[in-house]
Amino acid sequence: MSIIYVLIPLAIIIVGIAIVVFFWAVRSNQFEDLDRQGYSILFDDDINTQDKEADQSIVTLNKSNGSDSNESKPSTVDK
Repeated sequence: MSIIYVLIPLAIIIVGIAIVVFFWAVRSNQFEDLDRQGYSILFDDDINTQDKEADQSIVTLNKSNGSDSNESKPSTVDK
């Protein structure tokens, strides 16, 4: 019976901590975008992002070398 005197205040403290954490989450907008994580599983954008990053690095390398991959320059020799 004396354990009740320990468990009831302990339960009240745990519930109080849970309420404080809940209100912190609401104030810091943790519940604003609940659908994004579900959609990220359905739509695989990682592959497209990696392709775009690879394309961007190729364009950056071409620009730093002074060549442009969109232009084809034939080599001609004037005589």
